[in-house]
Parts: sequence; C-alpha cells; structure tokens
Amino acid sequence: MNDLPISFSDDQAVAYDSVADALRKAGIDMVSGAVTPPKDVGSGILALIGKAGSGKTLLLAELFKALREAGVEVISGDYESRKLRDKRTLAILAPTNKAASVLRLRGVPATTIHRILYTPVYDPEYERIAEWLTGNGERPQIDGISDQALDRAAAFYAGNNSIPGALAAAGLRGSDFITGWKRRDEALDIGFVDEASMLDNKQFDDLKEIFPNLVLFGDPAQLAPVQQSGHMVFDALADEQKLVLNRIHRQEADNPILDLAHALADPALEFSDFERMVRDKAQQDERVIWGERVEVDLMARSPVLVWRNATRIRLINAFRTVHGAPEDALLEGEPLICDGLELPLKHRKRRLDLEARGLIRGAQVVYLGEGRKPGFSRLHVIGAEDPQVSAASIVKIEKPDEEEPFIPFAARMGATFLHGAAVTIHKAQGSQWDTVQVFAPDLFAAARMGRVEAGQPLWKRLAYVAITRAQERLIWVVRARLSKPTHPLLVDDLRTAPAPALVLAREEG
Repeated sequence: MNDLPISFSDDQAVAYDSVADALRKAGIDMVSGAVTPPKDVGSGILALIGKAGSGKTLLLAELFKALREAGVEVISGDYESRKLRDKRTLAILAPTNKAASVLRLRGVPATTIHRILYTPVYDPEYERIAEWLTGNGERPQIDGISDQALDRAAAFYAGNNSIPGALAAAGLRGSDFITGWKRRDEALDIGFVDEASMLDNKQFDDLKEIFPNLVLFGDPAQLAPVQQSGHMVFDALADEQKLVLNRIHRQEADNPILDLAHALADPALEFSDFERMVRDKAQQDERVIWGERVEVDLMARSPVLVWRNATRIRLINAFRTVHGAPEDALLEGEPLICDGLELPLKHRKRRLDLEARGLIRGAQVVYLGEGRKPGFSRLHVIGAEDPQVSAASIVKIEKPDEEEPFIPFAARMGATFLHGAAVTIHKAQGSQWDTVQVFAPDLFAAARMGRVEAGQPLWKRLAYVAITRAQERLIWVVRARLSKPTHPLLVDDLRTAPAPALVLAREEG
C-alpha cells in the first residue's frame, strides 16, 4: 500500500487490500509483480459498492494500473491475440457504450459487455498486422499494404491502442479485416464490471461463466433493472463478498450536485423539503439551476430525464415541432435511442454485427442522414470506440394519445430506434452528461403516488439517479415549458470518416 501514488481512506484501503488478496490467491501478486499462469478456477466474485463520490471509479482505476504494472494484459474487445491464452488477462466492462466511454475518458480502457461476449473474427492476412501491433509478431509484408501504411497504423496504435482504428489508418475498411463475430466459447481471467447495478440476472450468469475472477463496482442507491423487482445482482452475495465504501470523497470539492444527491438518504426528507434545498443551492452555486423551462438546445445531445412515458413523448414532439421537423423524415442531428433489434433467429450473425458496432438496447445515437439504400441510416453511436456506422433502421416516433408510433421510414429488419430528446431515468443509468435537465413535475407525481422500491420512496431513487448523471451542471426544471432553439441541429462535430456499412446492409436486396 505504501507504494501507491495516492492516499486512500480507511474504507478504500480495506477494499483495495481485499481485492488484492483475492487476486493473490488467484496467482497475481500486485505488490511483488509475481504472476502465475492462468487456472481454470479463480477467487470468485467480489462486489465493491458505494454511493456516488465514494471512490469506486478511483479504486477501479488504481487496481487496473497495478495489474498492468504486474504484466497483466488488458483485453479491449476489438482484438484478442491467440497468444494471450497463456497470459493473465483483465477485461474492464460496462453495460453501455456511454458508461464505457466515461471510463475511457479517465484513462481506463473499458469496453462493453457485448464486445466481450461476442468477439470479432479477423481475416488471417490482416491478423498478422494486429499481432505485430500488439507485440506478438514480426512486422509483416502484405500485398497492397505499403510500409508507409504500416507506419501510420503503428503510430495510430501507439496513441490510441485500437486495432480497428490502426487498420483504418492503414487504409483498410472494417469489412476488409473483420469477417464476422462469434459468441465467446472460452473462459477469460479477470473481469471488472462498472455500473453493476444495471446488470440483470442473465448478464450476471454470462459473466460468471466467462470470468473465474470477477469484481463488481456498483451503487446500491440507484434503480435496479426493471425486470428484477428492485433487486440488484450483488444483493444476493454473502456479506464477506461485499466491500462497502461509506466515505464520500468528492464532497471535499464542495460539489453541490452531490450534496443534493446524498441529502436524499434522510428518511424524514419530503419532496417539498428537497425542492427548497434545490432552490437554495441554485441561489448559492451556478452549478445548480432552478429552471423555469426546458432548454431545447441541450436536448439534442443531453436528453431531458423524466419518469413517465407520457412526459417523454410530449417533450419529444415539442422538440421536433420547435425545430420544424417534418412528420415523414428525420432531420440530421436528431437524437435517437436504440430500442433493440428486429431480426429473426436465422439472422444471428447480423444481430452480432449490429450489437458489436454498439447498437445495443439503450445506446444513444445521433442521426447523420439517409443511407445509400431505402430504410438505411448513417449514425453516430455516442460513446462507441468506432462510432460511425450505417445500418438498416426502423425509426419509431411516438405521438401523444396515440397507441401506435409514427414510422417515418423503415427497413424490413434491423435496429429499431425511439427518439432520444427525452429519456426515462431508468434508461439514463450508466450515462453521464456535462449538463443534465431533470423534469421535476414527474418526480413530484412519483412522490404523490407514494410508491416504494427496495425500502426507499421511489421518487428519491429517481431523483438520486437523475441528479448523479450530471458531471458539471444540474438544471432542475419545474415547469412544462420549452425554450426556442438558438441554432439548428448540428452534426459537423460528429462527421469523421465515412460510416462503414454493416453486413446487414447487404441483406435488404
């Protein structure tokens, strides 16, 4: 512990040492650097749990650094060398692209659970480049790939640690070097899972099959998955498997947003008391704003967080109206939320293609325009490592007081999307934005209903999750009003290389 570059609090030190001890028993000593070959069995499951600001992400990052220094290889999800099978490996996972991107911005090479469950199959010729870049092979000579192209690939990989990005820098397209995707059929080694409160039982079972050494990082105050009746996967673990962080470290930075979030733990606090606290904070600190209306300019990239579906639909239609969006088309720059895949079982490979590109349920997407074929869309997947895709799409625009959504265009099958200018707080879990707008009338409605989830008033859990999505600024919106846009929807900042077409695109013919 004395060699660590930071000073831990007592509860952090206990948690760190507990994980280190479990990994030592599994053959990895992070202090001495001694590492034994991987085994079929491991140390089992630990859960490191605590509320926002308790230092979970800091501990995850420090454990990652220590394992890397001990020689443990990190699996990114975009390429996995066959020569890693005799090495100790670590995969850092999150349930969504957005949650993984939050970790990557902090220097932690996270990927999604889907990208670990389903692995890419590389063309053997171009796999030689990947092996060379990862230090597992000699510099190759490949027809059609110049020395200058290989140099560009090496330079890109040195700065970004991405095999697909490096091969793209060499002038290759994804369809050149990735021939398909397959379900992982071999166990891995160590798995760190962030935002573990979002895991459902099926995902948890999948992870337990793959990782003999599994550490969950989660917030017990968040909302459990809808289908799990208020319970999170780590609730069922034995007490000795749970490492609880109680101290709130980021309070030292005098964060008014976290002050509000943790005030919700007071069992005597009523909704009216909490709103007075919000108003008081807004008068004291510019990071909290008492909003008399929804700011429409923010909705394209940072959705309004609501509880009720009816509220979500009304805000979405108001957003489209003020931007002059036609009923039969989408405007470039409109936000979308992936609502799943409409594909028959026989198209399993195409499903894997879509999911591997980041088009999983809950993924946030910005519409960039029509694709080359009817029903296709060019999309930017927020938080994905390779965000530009082109895919067969089914877009559903829900209307107030109408049971069936309006569909401006649709392919026969593909990724389905709802509009993303407003989302439910449940779907917002795992995401963070610089500025977050919370629609307070919905939380007031939840408070009046008196619903309880896992022993706590539902409105408090909703408020906690919504508030902690804000990284820099919280807008507590108290009226159902919408501002006018100050500029049209923007996409120029998202445009990079042309979007690679998915395999599904060729099915439509």
